[in-house]
Amino acid sequence: MIAQIEEFFNPKTADLPQDGNIKIKDPVTNETEEVRKRTYHEAGFRDASRNSGSPLALSICLNAIYAKFQNEEKELVEKQQLAKEPYISKQKTKETEIKTLVISKESKEQQITKVETEIRTVKDNIEELKFEINDLPRNPEKYHISASKGASSKFWIGLIILMPLSLYLFTFYISTSYSAFFKPFDANSTIIMNVLDSKAFEKAWQDGSLEGAFVTFIPFVFLGLGYLIHMFGEVKSVINYIKVSLLLLTTFVFDAILAYQIEEKIYELNRTVDSQDFNIAIAFSKIQFWGIIFAGFVVYLIWGVVFDFIMKEHREKDKIKNEQLRRKKDIQIHQDKIADIEIQKAKLLEELSEIKKSSLEAQGRVTALQQIIDAVIIPTKEYVLYASEYMQGWITFINQKLHISQYEKSTLESECITCYHENLKRVGASEDSQNAVYTTTL
Repeated sequence: MIAQIEEFFNPKTADLPQDGNIKIKDPVTNETEEVRKRTYHEAGFRDASRNSGSPLALSICLNAIYAKFQNEEKELVEKQQLAKEPYISKQKTKETEIKTLVISKESKEQQITKVETEIRTVKDNIEELKFEINDLPRNPEKYHISASKGASSKFWIGLIILMPLSLYLFTFYISTSYSAFFKPFDANSTIIMNVLDSKAFEKAWQDGSLEGAFVTFIPFVFLGLGYLIHMFGEVKSVINYIKVSLLLLTTFVFDAILAYQIEEKIYELNRTVDSQDFNIAIAFSKIQFWGIIFAGFVVYLIWGVVFDFIMKEHREKDKIKNEQLRRKKDIQIHQDKIADIEIQKAKLLEELSEIKKSSLEAQGRVTALQQIIDAVIIPTKEYVLYASEYMQGWITFINQKLHISQYEKSTLESECITCYHENLKRVGASEDSQNAVYTTTL
């Protein structure tokens, strides 16, 4: 069974030359061509005489003529080869294109594999960093960090001790400073009640804003001195040791002044006519004087030692935190890198998809071109030439030999010409069509 495929034989397709026609040199001579034309002309005249010029018979005869023309073209091997050369050339170009696409495909696949390996490596680095973040507090020496394990627990224990000591110092210095500078002592009250007044803070603000501010902020002076002692003690040097000693001496002197003031007030309450004026020697001989100093200064020293310990533990803790923070930043950098690589991968996958699509299209084109090469190319424009000769013979019989009226002849001719054009249309033959391709199908 003969099936016509018109896709590749139209001058509008890319496989044909720019002028829309494939120039095929007919191997037969002009004399042979004239003989062939005359044969078709005579065949038309003869078939018309046998069928009385019937349009129906003409339609059948034209189909037979076209089949005969096909068989004749199949036998012209050299002519077929010339007609198929453009398709063979196009097929070779497509095959070269496919090879190039295969190379490009393999290259893209290698790039994608490399990118995926890089992503896996970065993800492994992230997992390793996460493990190190969790493992750092337990095994700092494993990562060459000079920090003690369990620094956090020591820090919190020290902080728990420091807080009540700080509250004690606040209470002590508010009470003693108020008693030393502002409170009038009562002879009917005990020494303890005169020195440590539970309502010192409230009474100071009732006496005036100056008194209230003084007793409120004086504890910060001692805490500030303790902070300076810690800061100077961090750097080991002779100058810093001298500074620390001076600060400790200043704190002691400050406590001694408070104790002296309080002891003087207590002495004046119990003074008699024979009592001598209060002086340092008398103050040093009083147990209350040294009790006030040690209740403040010794606790202050304990506070300073605990504060220094907490700050050292905090530094140990900060070493681990800084390393953890550095690793967290590295994780973020790696995650940003993964995002960039994923964009690169998506672009490569898109390019690979385009290459595969182009390769499939090219392979489909090669297959279609092979079908054309394996088929028979029919020069339909030449068929129009021979079919017209056949029609001339048919019409000649109608005009010369058929004995009917002129009107009937005109009608019959019109019907025959219509059949002729329908046949040309059916076989794909026209002035714009150079060739048609036919393949045999099951």
